[in-house]
Amino acid sequence: MEKNLKQLEIEAREVLQAARDAKELENLRVKYLGKKGSLTELLRSMGSLPKEERPRMGQVANEVREAVEAAMNAARDRIGRLEMEARIARETIDITMPGKVFSQGTKHPLTQTLDELKEVFIGMGFTVAEGPEVETVVNNFDMLNAPANHPSREMTDTFYINEQVILRPQTSPVQVRVMKSTKPPIRIIAPGRCFRNDTPDATHSPMFNQLEGLVVDKGSTLGDLKGSLEIFARHLFGEHTQIKFRPHYFPFTEPSAEVDVTCFKCQGEGCSVCKGSGWIELLGAGMVHPNVLRNCGIDPETYSGWAFGMGIDRIAMQKYGIDDIRLLYENDLRFLSQF
Repeated sequence: MEKNLKQLEIEAREVLQAARDAKELENLRVKYLGKKGSLTELLRSMGSLPKEERPRMGQVANEVREAVEAAMNAARDRIGRLEMEARIARETIDITMPGKVFSQGTKHPLTQTLDELKEVFIGMGFTVAEGPEVETVVNNFDMLNAPANHPSREMTDTFYINEQVILRPQTSPVQVRVMKSTKPPIRIIAPGRCFRNDTPDATHSPMFNQLEGLVVDKGSTLGDLKGSLEIFARHLFGEHTQIKFRPHYFPFTEPSAEVDVTCFKCQGEGCSVCKGSGWIELLGAGMVHPNVLRNCGIDPETYSGWAFGMGIDRIAMQKYGIDDIRLLYENDLRFLSQF
C-alpha cells in the first residue's frame, strides 16, 4: 500500500505541474483529494491491513496528502501569475494613442424654442403653470364656454377616454384650474403636450406642443395684450418685427383675434414663406369671456383678463425653417444634429 501511495504522489505532482488553468486544477483536486478521489479510495483500504501496520500507513498517507496539497498550491500560484500576465498583456493601454471622440448632444429644437418662450414671458412677470394631460370634459369645454354642439367636442376632433374624460386638445384647462384655485391677480403661461384626432402630415400631428398665457387683473385691456405680444414677437423674431390683429371667433374670448407677425424671412416684403403677403399667422388671442371668469368664480364686473395660445411646434418650424412637423418627432439624429 505504501508503494501505491508514493506512486499516487509522483503522479499527482507531474499532472499538477502540467496544469494550465483554474478549471483543470479544480478537476485535479477532485480527482486526487475529493471524497471519491484516489487518495480517499486508498485510505478506505487501510481497514484490511494488520493493526501494527495501520499507524505507519496513516503517517505515510498524511505525508502524501500534504505533498499533493503543497503541489496544488504551487500550481494555483503559478496559474494565477500566468493569468495575471495574460490579463495585463490583454488590457494594456497605449497612452500615446489619441482618445475616443464622444459626440455631444444638443437640446431638441422644441426644447430650445420652449426655453426661449419661457425666458421672454418669465421676464415679463409670468409664472409657469402645469396641468394633467388627461382632462375632464368639464374643464376643457364647459368651463371654457364651448357650446354642446361645438365641432371640437366631436370624436373626430378629440380623443375620448370615456364620455367625461379626454386627452386634452389644448392647455386651456390649466387656465381653468389656476383661476379656480388662485385669486387674481393672475399672470401665467401654460406649456405642455396636447392631442387631437389629426392624420399626420407635413403640418398636422396627433400630438403637439402648445403654450398658452393668461392674465387676470383689475383694468386689464386689449392694449396690454397687444403690447405683451409685441415684446414676445420682437424677442423671438427680431426688433423690427410687427404684429397685427385680425378679428376671429373663439368661444372662450370676446373679442377674439388671430395674431399675425411680419415675415421673419422677408421682413414684410413678401416671399414664398409668407406667400407674398408679408405676414405669417402665429397665434390666437383675445379678452377672456365674462362667462369663463364667472364659471371659475371670478367677478367679471371687477376683473378682466386676456389670454393667448400658440403652437410651439409651429413657432419652431417658422424659426428654424422646418417644412415638415413630422421631422420633430422622428428622432432622426441627422436632422436633430443641425440644431
